[in-house]
Amino acid sequence: MLRHLTIRDFVIVDRLELEFDAGFGALTGETGAGKSILVDALALALGDRADAGVVRAGCDKAEVAATFDIVDRPAIRDWLEAADLAADDELLLRRVIDSGGRSRAYINGSAATVQQLREVAENLVDIHGQHAHQSLLRPDAQRALLDGHAGLAELARGVAGAFRRWREAEQAFAVASAGGEALAREREQLEWQVRDVESLAFSAAESQELEGEHRRLAHAAGLVEGAQFALATLADGDEACAGQVDAVAARLDSLVAFDPALEEVVGLLTSVQAELSEAVSSLRRYSDRVDLDPARLAEVEGRLDAIHACARKYRSRPEELPALLAGWQARLAELDESADLEALEAAARAAGDDFMAKARALSAGRRQASGKLAEQVTQLMRQLALATGRFEVALVPLEAGAAYGLEQVEFRVAGLAGNEAKPLAKVVSGGELSRISLAIQVVTSRSASVPTLIFDEVDVGIGGGVAEIVGRLLRELGQERQVLCVTHLPQVAARADWQWLVSKSTAGEAILSHIEPLDGEGRVGEIARMLGGVEITELTRQHARELLGTG
Repeated sequence: MLRHLTIRDFVIVDRLELEFDAGFGALTGETGAGKSILVDALALALGDRADAGVVRAGCDKAEVAATFDIVDRPAIRDWLEAADLAADDELLLRRVIDSGGRSRAYINGSAATVQQLREVAENLVDIHGQHAHQSLLRPDAQRALLDGHAGLAELARGVAGAFRRWREAEQAFAVASAGGEALAREREQLEWQVRDVESLAFSAAESQELEGEHRRLAHAAGLVEGAQFALATLADGDEACAGQVDAVAARLDSLVAFDPALEEVVGLLTSVQAELSEAVSSLRRYSDRVDLDPARLAEVEGRLDAIHACARKYRSRPEELPALLAGWQARLAELDESADLEALEAAARAAGDDFMAKARALSAGRRQASGKLAEQVTQLMRQLALATGRFEVALVPLEAGAAYGLEQVEFRVAGLAGNEAKPLAKVVSGGELSRISLAIQVVTSRSASVPTLIFDEVDVGIGGGVAEIVGRLLRELGQERQVLCVTHLPQVAARADWQWLVSKSTAGEAILSHIEPLDGEGRVGEIARMLGGVEITELTRQHARELLGTG
């Protein structure tokens, strides 16, 4: 259940902190005061799309944080643990949008993705927008509503996946069947390229080794000359420094007896003698090893030329040849598979059978749920002054099937414009459509598992005695779960367990929205305003008390 909502610098809201109760709550106020902004802000915390336009003018960012009680929601706790997010008795969803339109999301204080917000929100809140009756005219919305009501959404996703795999398998078979000659030419070309590069027997490590060896062989004369020069200078020449260092060390060592201060210098020279001796030994070993080898140099140069020529042929660098070869080999393996037309045909047939099995199971579930949904909506329509109307859910067969199954779902109504059942869009007026939409939403909400339901002006086009029935229906829903309704109808607001008044004020050049919880007399005054218009009389206030059941 939604417990707390904090909104900062969102559209015309500077700062709001709201504590929510259980039951049925109503948000009322003048048109344009910002009632639906509260719903929009909550939707943002639940993963709705965001843009820079939601940031209040002159502010750097907008922020929305919603806290939910999940003590009795073990599925949500399991989801949080599986996602490595902190799981407690409360769930905090937070969204920040900066003035550039960039969005950041957090779950229980940890960075999260917007997709994660949406996933967890599916088990928390169900929002019915003020234009829900318009979306009900779309076939995809009707199908999604039936599948969601029947608990078939997961199976429907499985059907869509199976259909996609079936089409891909059929496409692969068709391409292989129609393009056999082209594939054969591609295979021949690839086989030649693979043999060409494989014959090189080349690896990236060998390239580095050959380059290093080539540098040594190409500069062997200079290396030998350099080593000999170093040996002559250090040890073998008449003026070799090793002998001079030895003489200096011996002379100073003989003087240590006269001044101990020279002992440190003698010690350093001794270390120099040892290092110099080691360097001379290393140079002698290196000089013995370095040799002029024109034959080996020619061999290495020939190998490098072959490698670079091959790389130029395929417009790549030498170190890329192994990866290029691996790609060709993988493509050859694919072509070998595609060449097996019988296997491709069998794969397409198996994918088709899998789709049909899943689609038939989905169809069976839809048939079972459609009758129950039609009956329940029809009963509510009669309460909403549509007594002659009859709601039907038609399942129109699709001969070839589609990603959404073997039938199209179509909501129909009979008894309003003739006895014959016709598609919803063709037989109802705007007011009738609003009432049918509300009936559908109430029925589907009763079967939903989410603890919080929000209705944003879904009672548009409804009035009089029907409005009282709508209020009663929402109050009944509020006994089972938390319900929040944005409404202009006093008959609906009066049925609420608690009520908030949304208003706006001017601060300098800024227009700000505020929300005020109403007590007993406050509710009387607001219901009277909704009833009486500009001038509120005592008679209007008395009528308001009657609606609230307090007078």
